[in-house]
Amino acid sequence: MSHPDDQSPINPLPPVVTALFLILAGVEAVLWLGSQGIVGGPTAVGWRLEAIQRYAFSAEIFDWMMTTGNWPLEHVVRFVSYLFVHGNFTHALFGGVLLLAMGKMVGEVFSGWATLAIFVISGSVGALGYAVILGSAVPLLGSYPGVYGLIGAFTFLMWTRLGAVGAPQARAFSLIGMLVAIQLVFGLIFGGAPDWVADVIGFGAGFTMSFALTPGGWQRIVEKIRRQ
Repeated sequence: MSHPDDQSPINPLPPVVTALFLILAGVEAVLWLGSQGIVGGPTAVGWRLEAIQRYAFSAEIFDWMMTTGNWPLEHVVRFVSYLFVHGNFTHALFGGVLLLAMGKMVGEVFSGWATLAIFVISGSVGALGYAVILGSAVPLLGSYPGVYGLIGAFTFLMWTRLGAVGAPQARAFSLIGMLVAIQLVFGLIFGGAPDWVADVIGFGAGFTMSFALTPGGWQRIVEKIRRQ
């Protein structure tokens, strides 16, 4: 047993969360440095626009793939790659902070692979919903649908804990309710793309997947099915 005095007062981040953040931060660092003319020369100013054109999720490209039945890898990868490309430094900063905060809380309970799956699959499902429901010509980019998937997993943890102590489980949804309300208010005041739709769908995907991905969750589902 380790002595309490030997333990760090700061709990380390789960490795998968650290890796995701480093990818996000690394991409943004290159794009920002290029936009400032610090690296890459004169052509680097257009790196962000080029990254958005090549890696952001496009509902129009998705519709083309559905219509033609042609699914080239360079476009299929957009379901995931858009999570690591942001519109500007501030957009990436808030996304990275939320990823660290929610990833830490979820990753301390879920396994590394489960945490990664929630982030990636929630982001992909959010992009799919964005294309099917809105069909917007505005490209979808940023880590937020994947982060909202982690918020969904965190909400699931709160939901189960409140249920275990007999407290009102609806309280677990206060965080997502507040975040969506803030997005709607900002959207009404300042305008902008309706990418909150992808965020909400990502949240739903993360919450739903948690039933199976939470430790022991799949076994409980199988046992429940057998009892029925």
